[in-house]
Amino acid sequence: MHHTTRLPGADVTYRNYYVLLRVGEVFGACSFEAGELEPSFCEETSGLSLDKLIADAPLPVRIAALDAYLASVEPHHQASSAEEIVLPAGTPDVRARARDAAVAGLLDVQDGSKVALIGVVNPLVDAIAERGGTCLPCDFNLRETASGIPVSRDMTEVIDAADAVVATGMTLSNGSFDVLLDRCRQQEKPLAVYAQTGSAVVRSFLGSGVTALSAEPFPFSQFSSRPSSLYRYREDGFHEH
Repeated sequence: MHHTTRLPGADVTYRNYYVLLRVGEVFGACSFEAGELEPSFCEETSGLSLDKLIADAPLPVRIAALDAYLASVEPHHQASSAEEIVLPAGTPDVRARARDAAVAGLLDVQDGSKVALIGVVNPLVDAIAERGGTCLPCDFNLRETASGIPVSRDMTEVIDAADAVVATGMTLSNGSFDVLLDRCRQQEKPLAVYAQTGSAVVRSFLGSGVTALSAEPFPFSQFSSRPSSLYRYREDGFHEH
């Protein structure tokens, strides 16, 4: 799926590419960079077994397949440890603001603390500042935030300088999640993840490096104007199954 968004008053068009894979009643999802996965691969994928896809497919499909499997074992809407947040009906701008506010609610930002933001979402940059923190943004596709903060391309640099880390699920699809997780574990830094990509995959790491998660399963908020749900998890509210 190729999806573009331009919010009112903005001069930038967001271009997003997703691969979606259904197992039973749930979808697994993975965002990827343009050109990383050919649509032709998907033509013959329906009906293939998950073990084959997880073992042999391109990385975005492997993530989506694993996400679908883990979500089918325990759908977010049935997880006892999940806090459901219903996003209101409205335009993409209204719904994006509500979604980002829900993610910001996971942030435990101390006054004066430095927060690495891996994958820049401008309302989260603002939310960190509003809580008295200093945002250290990192993104492969931006040079500066809407508020003019320079954006680093070196993830390890901003993690090392930070007191806490917030990251997008796209770290799964670009291969940086393992580095992110290991570094936060080694430095004992809290890690919150906001995920459309691989939300059930990230959930598996709660209590093992991930301290909080905002999981938004497909269909994502930007694909509807009607109310939809995301699910917040916290390390201390997670139960082993």
